Amino acid sequence: MTHFIAKASFAALLALASVPATLSTAAAASPDRAPIIDVQYHRPVHGCSPVQAVQKARWSGMRNARITSITPRRVVVSGRDRYGWNRMVFANVRGCPLIRR
Repeated sequence: MTHFIAKASFAALLALASVPATLSTAAAASPDRAPIIDVQYHRPVHGCSPVQAVQKARWSGMRNARITSITPRRVVVSGRDRYGWNRMVFANVRGCPLIRR
């Protein structure tokens, strides 16, 4: 009988001790506190930026790389490589994947 009373009192003690912990967590999310807003200072990139397309063309060996045209689907970069004038076509999506060389 003493084991039962000891276990029951221990369970009651644990239950009472956990109540203040849940109250402080609920109070932290109360609507009367001002929410912390995470401010982003950079603009999200939805497409291929012209600067990134020119950099990728230069990294692949194109000299005097310039943007020739930009459409909603593609970005065309023209320049010179070791064989003469050439152009590279990048998809106008994030990351500027190469479509055609």
